[in-house]
Amino acid sequence: MSLSEDMARTLTSILVIEDEPAIASALQIGLSYEGFRVEMAGDGDGGLDLAQQRQPDLVILDVNLPGMDGWEVCRRIRSYSSVPIIFLTVRDEVSDRVRGLNLGADDYIVKPFNFQELLARVRAVLRRHGQGLEGKLLSFEDVMLRLDTREVTRGGAPVELTARHFDLLHLFMLHPREVLAKDRILREVWGYDYEGDSNIVEVYMMQLRRRLGDPPLIQTLRGAGYALRLRP
Repeated sequence: MSLSEDMARTLTSILVIEDEPAIASALQIGLSYEGFRVEMAGDGDGGLDLAQQRQPDLVILDVNLPGMDGWEVCRRIRSYSSVPIIFLTVRDEVSDRVRGLNLGADDYIVKPFNFQELLARVRAVLRRHGQGLEGKLLSFEDVMLRLDTREVTRGGAPVELTARHFDLLHLFMLHPREVLAKDRILREVWGYDYEGDSNIVEVYMMQLRRRLGDPPLIQTLRGAGYALRLRP
């Protein structure tokens, strides 16, 4: 059994509630390209309706919306759901961040923003919550990764991984055969604000290869990064 790259990526749905057309379009294109199923709403009332009807795995929510504002949308969603919520707003006062987090948001990103940072935070929040992952499997060659139980097997035999090794393998199995640069791996697995030893990637890659066994599935491309693929 094998999943294609496109199937592997279509794991979670994201509802974007944003009234600025340029930002909404950029988010829809960027998140769709990364394999998410994206729903869009341009105002608070419409966003709340979609959140109730579609039950997304994550909500990206602006504060300054026409009609019902983002604060109220968040409060109402939290009254019935624990879906992860990320505020995306121009309001950068500490008091606004505190208010958003106190309302139950999982993260708070200020505009203008870097898409890769937003993407990393989306994935980090989803990893913490595990929302929308029940029964989901990823596979590549003879490796199977189960997202709901965080179990990995190779050739039917269990592979013992730490939480970090699991997240690292998960990233590669979301992007099979794609070359992932070291800075991208750091950003998406260790977090955007990681300031430790960058050699940690090499250390964990070596450990992950050893745990997965032979034949090796993660290849090093000198000067470029790493890729999940068999040697030709």
